Amino acid sequence: MENQETATKVTKRARFFIFSFNFLMINCLTSFNILSVRAADAEPVLSVVQSAENQQQWTGITKRLQSLGVRYCVIPLAQVRSSADWGDRKVLFLPNVETLNPAQAIALESWVSKGGKVIASGPVGSLSAPGVRQLLRSLLGSYWGFGLDETQQIKPATTKPQRWANQKELFGQVRGGVIIPEGGASQATAVWNAQDNPAAVVSTEWSTLLGWRWGTDAASSFELDNAWLKAAIDHHITASSSGQQKIPGADSRCATTIETATANIPPVTPVVPQAPFVPRAPRPSSPAEAIDQLEQTVHWNVEPNSNAPIDEKEAIALQQELENLISRVESAHLAASVQTANRDEAITSNPQSLKEDETRVASTRPGLSSQSKEQAITQARLVAKNIPQLLANKNYALVRQQWLATRTNLWKHFPLNRRLAPAEIRAVWLDRGTIVRAGGEKKLAEIFDRLAQSGINTVFFETVNASYPIYPSKVAPQQNPLTRGWNPLAVAVKLAHERKMELHAWVWTFAAGNQRHNQVINVHPDYPGPVLAAHPDWANYDNKGNTIPPGQTKPFFDPANPELRQYLLKLFEEIVSEYQVDGLQLDYIRYPFQDPFAGRSYGYGKAARAQFQQLTGVDPLTISPSQTELWQKWTEFRTQQVDSFVADVSKMLRQKRKDLILSVAVFPLPERERIQKLQQHWEVWARRGDIDVIVPMTYAQDTARFQRLAQPWIASSQLGSTLLVPGIRLLSLPNLAAFDQLQLIRDLPASGYALFAAENFNHDLQKILNSTQGQVLSVADEPIPLRQPFETAVVRYGLLKREWQLVIQNEQISFPAINIADFNNQMEVVEKALTQLAAAPSPAKLLTAKASLTRFQTQFRIWMREAATNNPYQVKVWENRLATIERLLRYGERRSQLR
Repeated sequence: MENQETATKVTKRARFFIFSFNFLMINCLTSFNILSVRAADAEPVLSVVQSAENQQQWTGITKRLQSLGVRYCVIPLAQVRSSADWGDRKVLFLPNVETLNPAQAIALESWVSKGGKVIASGPVGSLSAPGVRQLLRSLLGSYWGFGLDETQQIKPATTKPQRWANQKELFGQVRGGVIIPEGGASQATAVWNAQDNPAAVVSTEWSTLLGWRWGTDAASSFELDNAWLKAAIDHHITASSSGQQKIPGADSRCATTIETATANIPPVTPVVPQAPFVPRAPRPSSPAEAIDQLEQTVHWNVEPNSNAPIDEKEAIALQQELENLISRVESAHLAASVQTANRDEAITSNPQSLKEDETRVASTRPGLSSQSKEQAITQARLVAKNIPQLLANKNYALVRQQWLATRTNLWKHFPLNRRLAPAEIRAVWLDRGTIVRAGGEKKLAEIFDRLAQSGINTVFFETVNASYPIYPSKVAPQQNPLTRGWNPLAVAVKLAHERKMELHAWVWTFAAGNQRHNQVINVHPDYPGPVLAAHPDWANYDNKGNTIPPGQTKPFFDPANPELRQYLLKLFEEIVSEYQVDGLQLDYIRYPFQDPFAGRSYGYGKAARAQFQQLTGVDPLTISPSQTELWQKWTEFRTQQVDSFVADVSKMLRQKRKDLILSVAVFPLPERERIQKLQQHWEVWARRGDIDVIVPMTYAQDTARFQRLAQPWIASSQLGSTLLVPGIRLLSLPNLAAFDQLQLIRDLPASGYALFAAENFNHDLQKILNSTQGQVLSVADEPIPLRQPFETAVVRYGLLKREWQLVIQNEQISFPAINIADFNNQMEVVEKALTQLAAAPSPAKLLTAKASLTRFQTQFRIWMREAATNNPYQVKVWENRLATIERLLRYGERRSQLR
């Protein structure tokens, strides 16, 4: 029976490919008369990319193209290795292509820079590596933000409607997603008829991104799909209709299957865009170099050589980001002034002496002129003020160049040689690669020395990776072969505790293996890892029967399998029982990435299917997202498997050692989208009190985007007493940019940060951190919020008090005279209550501290009304720091069980 089904499938596939081949041959040889192209251009003007993701949709895609009458060539994505492989057609269409590798992305960027135009649809590149996704954002001027929960009406853009996209046939009902514009050259061409009218189509001079999966009947109608594709092709061909020349370096191929039929057709070549939109890099000679160059070239939205127009919205954003950075620099200097003042003496500084000190500090900093902080800020404000005038004169490139230079100059005026950090969680992920390279205790001790000297007080130590424990385990099938001969976990615990640092075991939870790790240890790429190899029934599958979803590299366990759950609990119990770790961090505590509305879902393990069928009478493999009620039950079932396992781990840890900290590394996607795509509902874990710390992976290559990622979660009121510690990814992040993100975190109501990862912790960053958070006080001299939340609250409040005293004494903020005495009295009341609570915690003292802090917060807003008018950023920073103290009290209440 199984062989018969296989034969039938092969026959159907053969017929399909024969049909596709014949159809492509016809398309590439027939005349193209639908689009506004000169008769001389009687050749394919469109190349269509075929990939693993759109293979299932290919019939719908080709039927639409056939109906439209567009002459096109097919580019198999797997064959693309250089810009020449994209061909020399005028327009390249990427329908629902979600995975490109770095070499392909760089090749695409190079192809477009030579005059190519790109049309894309759906969540383009969303399954690619972070660097690829960033390049595609720059390339398309936008990216897929999130899917809509239901069908929505597309309507014309509310501002600056574009003529090429105003035909009534373009607007109808579509199931798609929100497109996020990025950069001044991007323009919303159409919007969704939803709250705030988010973008449905975004275009630039060289690209158009359609916010739905083109060619799928479940997303859009035949007619609307074709109307948009025709309009976009017309638009981009019209933009290139004069002065055409051959795209340098491109050949005349369509695809291997139709190369002969098109070999004699003369090439059509669009003009080169007037301005590049990303900096150019030398062509990589190897995949490794491609990745390195990609990370080095695609970080910033503001490109110095781009003369693309800047609209009013982008101009306001540029001004606001400069103002925010100015405020962060001022806030950092205030914190540094307070911390470097003699703790045993009253603050007697005056504004003039502070200015002289800052000038002296600046003049001794390597590579920096003697310009004072005030001079740099005055210059920066002038640049921000002049932006509208430069825009009026259309000096767009000059605006960008001045903005970037001003930002760099402001970064250099952070007080980088003075301590300014409060008591906070300063964590770093110590990755398996760095551990393996250390090779033994001596080199690992050097790493811990560097971390301790730079003020790091918490280490997430990679203990289980791809089912391999880094230590000799009695529970797991085998130790990681890369660490045989020594026990890195035992050594790390000893080294951390000698330096008064926290050591948390970082473990992979439901990710069972890793193809990349297989390459390192020289086993077959498809090896599922030692646990799944021994217990294949514990495997999870997607809806096509794959253990590894397309475009991904890791097989996953089935969280519904009771034997698997018991194994993991036993393994984690071994770690916390045999080693004096301070905590456990769950990574991969989720299902793999999915997109159910694109026909990709995951979770069909043997145990999960049996349990769901027992609950509902339905095999989950037979249902689809269109069956709303059943699909919701299936999503809830999978989400509950993760939720309940987190609860089980939490219960086990509390029973074994009540002092253990449980943290989770999670994705900062919107809650509803995250549940649909990952089944990771960490808000529930926080509200139930299962976890102590949430570490969202808020990785971004500039501070503005980092803030957009992190601030909603930091400000959330849905996390109970759980602390939130944003993650910062160091890979390819300039050191001053990393420091800027740290300073933003310190100005928000957060309890600390986590750096990913130790392998990117370079010498220059270490020097900055040594001075700003590790120089004056050792790690042992200040409390860690995880362990001493009440003591941390006292220290942080003491720094706040000293800041207020400083600015009042120097008349840097304005208070009505009648309020000064009241302000000072209330300030002392709060400090006394916090100090008494930290000295001898009790329910009564906690209640007193919380009540006095709440009263003070209420009055503070009244006292600061006038100051908030003149310096809204700093006043908000103070409010955020009071909110952090409030959260520390809530966290301490739960940890100390003072209820």
